[in-house]
Amino acid sequence: MSHGRRRRTRPEVHAIVADIDGTITDGKRRLYPPAVAALLREDRRGVPVIFATGNVLPVALALHRFNGFSGPIIAENGGLLYERVDGHDRVKRLARLAPARRAFRALVRAGLRPVPLFTNRWRETEIGLEPNLPVAKARRVLRGFGVDVVPTGFAIHLIEAGKGKLPALRRALARYRLAPGDCLIAGDGDNDLEMLEAAGFAVSFPTGSVRARSVADYVTSKPYGFGFVEALKRARILGASPTG
Repeated sequence: MSHGRRRRTRPEVHAIVADIDGTITDGKRRLYPPAVAALLREDRRGVPVIFATGNVLPVALALHRFNGFSGPIIAENGGLLYERVDGHDRVKRLARLAPARRAFRALVRAGLRPVPLFTNRWRETEIGLEPNLPVAKARRVLRGFGVDVVPTGFAIHLIEAGKGKLPALRRALARYRLAPGDCLIAGDGDNDLEMLEAAGFAVSFPTGSVRARSVADYVTSKPYGFGFVEALKRARILGASPTG
């Protein structure tokens, strides 16, 4: 993965893509209300707002529905794509669970003692693990298994290879005739890297991973959701323009 992307300082933003945990929350994963309110304002102005999270769909859908958002949701690191089309809820499964299950069993056999996340009971396409798993060892064990081992800072995810957030985002944007290069994309983890590299304006945080910060156009001065609000203000000052 290249880290030589051209830094942009004058973004033209036609859609906003936001990770959830660590991006529009505080450090304890509690939603930061001003970040949610800022996104709602953009949604109501006609700017597509897309959530792209490693969390499960029920968690993201609760945020989406109880606040009145209208855009798509990418959940499980790109394994699921939720859209509401013509008044109907639609969920597309973009990754298979079987490779992650095989990988989990292999980690157990190797004696690495992976600890499943409580939320796995709602996961349809991947397996989440507590972050104490040694990532480098896990990747060595799982060579040839067709899975990616993705640390997010909050957990470690086993997902079918090649099925991350970016392919799902391209599908989500197709309905708007947009591409990732038309978007402000904000994320803090290694699972956001491909999206950030493809973004028109990539935002990360001082609390983000080293790799996420290295590919960002703008690293906020404030952490978490505080920084996300800062980034939206920065983008608007520098000429962001909504669709429609």
